[in-house]
Amino acid sequence: MDQSLKPLDVAYSGAFGAAERQRVLRNTYALLALSMIPTVLGAWLGVAMNFSLFAGNPMIGFVAFMAISFGFFYGIEKFKHSGVGVLLLLGFTFFMGLMLSRLIGAVLGFSNGVQLISLAFGGTGLVFVGMATLASTLKRDISNMGKWLFMGVIVLLLAGVANIWLQLPALMLTVSVMAVVIFSAFMLYDLKRIIDGGETNYVSATLAIYLDVYNVFQSLLSILGFVGGDRD
Repeated sequence: MDQSLKPLDVAYSGAFGAAERQRVLRNTYALLALSMIPTVLGAWLGVAMNFSLFAGNPMIGFVAFMAISFGFFYGIEKFKHSGVGVLLLLGFTFFMGLMLSRLIGAVLGFSNGVQLISLAFGGTGLVFVGMATLASTLKRDISNMGKWLFMGVIVLLLAGVANIWLQLPALMLTVSVMAVVIFSAFMLYDLKRIIDGGETNYVSATLAIYLDVYNVFQSLLSILGFVGGDRD
């Protein structure tokens, strides 16, 4: 090959790579927006049906939730290159809406419940916009954050399981505050991976960011319900 053409090859490769990363990011945002529809439908149906997964035995409910979730994770990952993966992802978001309905129903029991849900939604939106902006402007490599964030999630899970028995409001509030911080950071990490080309499949990318957004919203709503719920 003519050595003089090498810079052109590098430039073309870089431009193609940047275009591909932008395509993955656009598709991720589009699918993330679409995934909100089954989430809202699931939450609405769950509130209407007073849905609760093994309400009489929270530990069994937790195990069932984890089993169903990981079943969806396996299927989504297996079929992420086809339309089946998208359908499984949308099915998972509907299931997560059902799981969110108990918290939403409890918050709607407050006289200012609608306002609290709106605040949690707005706060989550601000976090997402902030993390997306930071991810697009941040130049440093943050790939090492992943293992520390994963350890943080494990701590959250252990604390959450412990509180099934302890039923300590202070621990619940602490876990919720930690979750907002950890999943906001995870949002930055996952968005930066897409922008840097570390994640090239928009279905997998959407699943990761959806979980970040979902957990930030759920945790913010728990905090607002705890500190700002008004029964008058």
